[in-house]
Amino acid sequence: MSLRLGYGTNGLTDLRLDDALVLLADLGYDGVGLTLDHMHLDPLAPDLGARTRRLARRLADLGLEVTVETGARYVLDPRHKHGPSLLDPDIGARTARVGLLLRAVQVAADLGAHAVHCFSGTTPRGTSPDTAWRRLVTALTPVLEAAAGVRVPLAIEPEPGHLLATLADFHHLRARLGDPEPLGLTLDIGHCQCLEPAPPADCVAQAAPWLRHVQIEDMRRGVHEHLPFGDGEIDFPPVLDALAATGYRGLAVVELPRHSHAGPELARRSIEFLRPRIPTEGAPTWRS
Repeated sequence: MSLRLGYGTNGLTDLRLDDALVLLADLGYDGVGLTLDHMHLDPLAPDLGARTRRLARRLADLGLEVTVETGARYVLDPRHKHGPSLLDPDIGARTARVGLLLRAVQVAADLGAHAVHCFSGTTPRGTSPDTAWRRLVTALTPVLEAAAGVRVPLAIEPEPGHLLATLADFHHLRARLGDPEPLGLTLDIGHCQCLEPAPPADCVAQAAPWLRHVQIEDMRRGVHEHLPFGDGEIDFPPVLDALAATGYRGLAVVELPRHSHAGPELARRSIEFLRPRIPTEGAPTWRS
């Protein structure tokens, strides 16, 4: 296969981490999108280094690749979803988010992960766009330096409703930072359908030079709701063809964070949907 598939642990939160990993290996996934959170690899609990080393051995035993994701809802603040963000007015709060990302970079290095995922956060009320962008640039600078030091790319995700919401916003950030080599892109295929002016397959082609991580699920135009495959509007064969054409060799991670109650079944259904539609290297592409 020309693409490697993973499944996000944020869609398997009702399972112990080892049970989730065994499930994915048994289903034939190539890897896992590991969200650092309290129920799996808690980034704030003691002995993170030792726990990470044990996990690295387990992933190797199961033959699973990994990317590290930082989208846990309440890992830093038990009362505010995704809080605090890199845009928080309080410098101490921003520093807490930076600290989480620095831990994520080290975890990724220790696991041999192909990328660390992150996002900007929403612009706080009363904050001007220019102030928000300046905060984001300042906050990401030490994270990018750490990522460069361990040679793991930082892949920021355009997220609907966030300061950095579109591919155009990614390029704006890239320019403001001076196009640093460690800065890459997380492309969420559903978000392309939801928000971008171009079709998802065209977004893949446009994003190719900066593509470091891929998330994939179904979605409808204008509605930010992650859906199982077949429940939305995306025509997936052109998207998968486009991903294969980029030469991207990271994981394409199924992202269904609101479906943990049916996680094992959806993990099975997702790989059964995607595998037959992935073009095989050297073979004609599959078309609908």
